[in-house]
Amino acid sequence: MKAAVLYGNEDLRYDDYPTPETKPGTVKIRVRASGICGSDIPRVLHNGAHFFPIVLGHEFSGDVAEVGDGVTGFAVGDTVTAAPLVPCMKCADCQQGNYALCRHYSFIGSREQGSFAEYVVVPAGNVIKYDPSIPYEQAAMFEPAAVALHGVMCNDFAGGGYVAILGGGTIGMFTAQWARIFGGRKVVVFDLIEERLELARELGADATVNTSEPDFMEKAMAITGGHGYDYVFETAGSPVTIKMGFELAANKAHFCCIGTPHVDMTFTPKLWECMNRKEFKLTGSWMSYSAPYPGKEWNVVADCFADGRLRFSPKLIHYTFPLSKADEAFALYKTPGAVKGKIMLVND
Repeated sequence: MKAAVLYGNEDLRYDDYPTPETKPGTVKIRVRASGICGSDIPRVLHNGAHFFPIVLGHEFSGDVAEVGDGVTGFAVGDTVTAAPLVPCMKCADCQQGNYALCRHYSFIGSREQGSFAEYVVVPAGNVIKYDPSIPYEQAAMFEPAAVALHGVMCNDFAGGGYVAILGGGTIGMFTAQWARIFGGRKVVVFDLIEERLELARELGADATVNTSEPDFMEKAMAITGGHGYDYVFETAGSPVTIKMGFELAANKAHFCCIGTPHVDMTFTPKLWECMNRKEFKLTGSWMSYSAPYPGKEWNVVADCFADGRLRFSPKLIHYTFPLSKADEAFALYKTPGAVKGKIMLVND
């Protein structure tokens, strides 16, 4: 088969690659669309791959091409996606349903062959069937949509209250929608880029705040009548937005960091005191899984994509490239600000 094979740092080639074998208990998927995740970028451009050669990619959709022995519930031609984590299922964390915390896991697209290829083989327990009315490009966003939902669940979201979404990227857009679906009183998206804020409003945000404006904090607090935000979701992984969230949080707020920072952070005593005085709860969120594996996150995404409650817009995708031009797609990330949404790689 053909695949985008990473042979070394910045050495990504569309090349012949062994077609994966369909073993008992697995499903072979013909990949139709595969999104580039933020975690793929350092693997290609910053010496972040575990080994070479490797086929990356873990946000994907496609059709069942072959079903392994012992697998039931799937037929050739079914439209499917798959959860990329392959937990050991034996450690204490897995036994408690905390699969994302497994220390003996594998992962499609980083520790074994991924979806930047014509075919990928995954354990049957990872495969999620979805309604064929959902376009392949939308279905390739199952994983980020599930990541967003997991963050909402980790933050003990109970509806009501003012909700701040810090970061208007793909995860932020889906987090805002989940907050609306589950009954947020007013959902407000924060970002620097006006195009993202416009899209957030199109997808159902009640209000947006452009954080490049000098008086944005006053505007943000005015939306809540000075109360502050009962639920804060940081989705950008930026020290700036994390600190911003400390100021925006209401008394007794719930604050969840879905984004992953990549630089050191320091807090002034005054800023840290925001958490102490407000007694807000701060938690993290890691990946998108719960018991029974892969979790309700994935099934709820399938239902809400199918009936339209979870909205998709082509504007979430900034560029679409054929898989054969994967190297050109990743080259765009060398220029800061050149990519303002998801890049999708598609097979003909």
